[in-house]
Amino acid sequence: MKSTSILTAILMLGLLMGSCSNDDSETPQEPLGAYESGILVSNEGPFGNGTGTVTFISNDLTITESSLYNKVNGEDLGNIVQSIGFDRDQAYIVANNSNKITVVNRYTFEKLGSITEGLDNPRYFASANNTGYVTNWGDPFDETDDYVAIINLQNFTVEGTIPVVLGPEDIVVQDNTIYVAHQGAYGQNNKITVIDANSNAILETLTVGDVPNSLVLDTQGNLWVLSGGNPSYTNNETAGILTKINSASNSIVNTWEFQSTDHPGLLCTDGVDLYFQLNGAIYKMNSSDTTLPSGPKFGGVSFYTMAVGDGKLYGTDAKDFASQGTLTVYDLSSNSAIKTLNTGIIPGGIYFN
Repeated sequence: MKSTSILTAILMLGLLMGSCSNDDSETPQEPLGAYESGILVSNEGPFGNGTGTVTFISNDLTITESSLYNKVNGEDLGNIVQSIGFDRDQAYIVANNSNKITVVNRYTFEKLGSITEGLDNPRYFASANNTGYVTNWGDPFDETDDYVAIINLQNFTVEGTIPVVLGPEDIVVQDNTIYVAHQGAYGQNNKITVIDANSNAILETLTVGDVPNSLVLDTQGNLWVLSGGNPSYTNNETAGILTKINSASNSIVNTWEFQSTDHPGLLCTDGVDLYFQLNGAIYKMNSSDTTLPSGPKFGGVSFYTMAVGDGKLYGTDAKDFASQGTLTVYDLSSNSAIKTLNTGIIPGGIYFN
């Protein structure tokens, strides 16, 4: 009787082991789409006429596809593709002059819908709390008509607006708090609007350096604001300023001022290190540093926009703003260019898909 029980136990153990083995074997995951893994470049296109486009570049830099949206859907995006924002598997492509946002599946680029009402000079998209938010300049010379549009992500409609100060531009989200940089449209401004995505109420307005041109969040949740300063043609030239903000308290932790005629831009981060462009060179600063970098990481560049990721820096060249631009990829360990690829006209945004 005892030996029979042992034999039964051994057989049961074998069945269990077989079951575990089957559970652990992974079924290959079906790809989400042809553009699931790679880089998307938004191209503004010719100003005033024609259409903007989106270029896809594979992660290994061996495949380039231009005009994705037209190729998949047989129609154009509209004039001046300003930016692309994401919400889960959806991409929101903002066409500034056309006052339109086209919604696509970010991996297949198949059209899901569009937003054509309630927008006035739209700039950038972000999502929070299952809702979309889009900065709108309105009339660039009017200080009273700027707003953030509240987007219903289920039916792709503008369901409300949040009036804000002049020139809302870049927008980022930390948890359910929204940060909007006010560069000033065709003028200048120096504000960051903080919005609660739960109530869509403005929590506060922070003052930073003049002309805040870029916002990034580090892995600690700190918000970094790079302000270029007023340019010399304003007859009120001011220095660029880098500002660190604690997003938990929305308080300014530190500020760093550049030389009086230095106007930095294109702040981006890998979560730990900060990169920005200044006077034809790229600078690197760790998010824990207490001083600005003493010298550049490498020079001889003039990017229209840039991004960092996976140990690489990606920078675009808009050339003559009328013909095909390029994207150059740099290895950040050696500061050397790996490859240059063609994009569309005026490549203004780089996104990792």
